[in-house]
Amino acid sequence: MNKTAKSTCDSDRQSKKVKTSHGSTQGTQGQKADVKGCAAGKDACSPGPERSSESSHTMQKRSQKEAKSTRSDSPSSQQHLMKTSPAEDEKGDADLYRDEDEIQKELQDKQQTESVAAGEAQSSVSAAEDLQTYSQREWKGNTTKSLLIRKGYETIASEFKLRRVRGDNYCALRATLFQVLSQSKQLPAWLRDSDIREWPKETQSDQDFIKEWKFPFETSKSKVRHLEQCLERLKQRWEESVQCRSLEQRERLCQEVFRVHDEEYELLEALKFLMLRTAIHLHSDMEKGSDVPEFCWLLFARDSSRCPKTFFTNHLRHVGFSGGLEQVEMCLLGYSLQQTMQVVRLYKCETEEFIIYYPNDHKKDWPTLCLLTEDDRHYNVLVSQNSSKFDEYGRPKWNLPSDGQPSKTTRL
Repeated sequence: MNKTAKSTCDSDRQSKKVKTSHGSTQGTQGQKADVKGCAAGKDACSPGPERSSESSHTMQKRSQKEAKSTRSDSPSSQQHLMKTSPAEDEKGDADLYRDEDEIQKELQDKQQTESVAAGEAQSSVSAAEDLQTYSQREWKGNTTKSLLIRKGYETIASEFKLRRVRGDNYCALRATLFQVLSQSKQLPAWLRDSDIREWPKETQSDQDFIKEWKFPFETSKSKVRHLEQCLERLKQRWEESVQCRSLEQRERLCQEVFRVHDEEYELLEALKFLMLRTAIHLHSDMEKGSDVPEFCWLLFARDSSRCPKTFFTNHLRHVGFSGGLEQVEMCLLGYSLQQTMQVVRLYKCETEEFIIYYPNDHKKDWPTLCLLTEDDRHYNVLVSQNSSKFDEYGRPKWNLPSDGQPSKTTRL
């Protein structure tokens, strides 16, 4: 049986050598047959030491030959290894036609564009966009409300563009502050002539409100000291906006502020403090019998805000957290800043209350800030497309009454 098995294995090996001599293709086929044959007859022809050495030597020579054949027959593999990355290819092709400075400038411009896009994505106030494009995208239905809102957008589309404001309970304050920083040409008298850093301390000594103040972020400072910092930062940013000499500078300033960071919320809390301080003074004037704006009677006629203390506890303290500003509180905000807010109310389109003013007994010399709302809850920013139709204070000439008083009224 051993001699028969040896004879069989020798004949197989001779057959394999003959097949190998006919070329690489036939050799490969012979190799496959040999591997299968040895696997099938492994137990029948177990080679001795001499045969094993010869077989290993033959396999090593065959592997070297196949490796050499593979290198010579596959130049594409070497080309693949020499191939550059897509970015290098693009730059290399560009080098054939353009100088290095031009290529470098293009790369810098591309990086700047990507940086701006990323910045806008993180901003709490979006870039300006067409009003009708926005309305058609957001109000696609044919319900009565959808048609009315689209009609409202269409009415003002030739005058304004839209900047969407982050939709939280700070939106009214945020939209107002954005317009202040993007439009102010001079500081209001109350900010220019006063040391506003002292106001929180004065308010704390007169009315013990500050201890109940809530901030949307953690702070190690006392609440009085932190409000002083908020007011100081507001004055600093307002001064910077007045000093801007171009729209580009104002845009950069706003991009720095409105990034949903602590500074933005400090400025918004500063606006809330100004509202509280104004409410205290107006209520004091009411008790003395002095003249006060009309909205004051509405502000303190509510059961939940009969006095500054209840106004703060039940309303102002929660703004930004669980609620926003109501209409009468928008009047207080405008009065506190000495800015008239012209608000386009889309759901009141084709009525007397389509465009109203906060406060509605505004002064001629107060700048006008243009806002937009679909429901008196969320507010966005309106940006003028044609500055020639607005006066130096930002008031639209086409809608300004001849006597300086508002032609539109509101029901608060």
